[in-house]
Amino acid sequence: MIPTTLVGSYPQPDWLVDKIRYRETVVPRIRMPELWRVDVLTDGEQRRESYFNEFANALSGIDVERPGEAINRLGKRQAVPRVTGPIRRERPVFLRDARFLRATTARRIKLAVPGPFTLSALAQDEHYRDPERLAMAYADAVNDELRELEPLLDWVQLDEPYLEARPEQAKAYALPAIDRALAGLSKPTCIHVCFGYAFSHALAGTSKSGGYRFALELERSRATHLSLEAAQPRLDLASLAAVRTKTIVLGVLDLGAPTPETADVVATRLRAALRHVPAERLVAAPDCGMKYLDRPSARARLRALVEGARAVSRA
Repeated sequence: MIPTTLVGSYPQPDWLVDKIRYRETVVPRIRMPELWRVDVLTDGEQRRESYFNEFANALSGIDVERPGEAINRLGKRQAVPRVTGPIRRERPVFLRDARFLRATTARRIKLAVPGPFTLSALAQDEHYRDPERLAMAYADAVNDELRELEPLLDWVQLDEPYLEARPEQAKAYALPAIDRALAGLSKPTCIHVCFGYAFSHALAGTSKSGGYRFALELERSRATHLSLEAAQPRLDLASLAAVRTKTIVLGVLDLGAPTPETADVVATRLRAALRHVPAERLVAAPDCGMKYLDRPSARARLRALVEGARAVSRA
């Protein structure tokens, strides 16, 4: 066998690096942050089977050998963690991921952890037998994880899609649980709310709501940022005016569309949002996670995202 190797560099994708400017410079000898397109990076959750299950099944109090069952947001029965004892985080879950990401880039970085309300919504509880107590137990475990991750990160994010799937329960106890999960953190904290993966809705033949029933109540939470899906559900952006103290991370990429948006479409959506949210409190983002897209489509959408955002910033 003759071994094969790379000498060093590998082509960076166009959506990540401004290659025209890079070639004009030719082997820069000083730091050039303007070459990079995306401002806040994640690791793409490459080690996770889903946004949810790695953390949910790493906690004590879960019978990983005999899962439970719950009804998901599409009305179908699904295997979920079965809670048989006190929920506790006994070891780091995403610390290795955070260290890897921090060592890979000097850009700002964030990691997402499933939020306590969504964790409690997708569990069969045979220990607490009270959904609010279960959510608070999960909140303590999430807070332990976030406190250990925070020194390595620039943002932390809670994924809470089930706030919209269970809005009445959310109104009863989601805010206290979320605030407990975020307690003691000093860096930007983001809560992501959406209506579910576009891929899942396509399989089920369901459509997304045109408006949020709970998400805007997160104005009263400890979080500094709200990440809201807006493109696919055609959110009425006038509702964003009710959010006066949070930075809006606005979904401007419809991940259910058959073809990627152009930069002009992204710019148009951002300009519409600017009628209701000041520029200093607006961040452009995809609607949701991109795991169900093929890589060329994901790259094309991210390229449109950064080029559209820059076009608005230059105007």
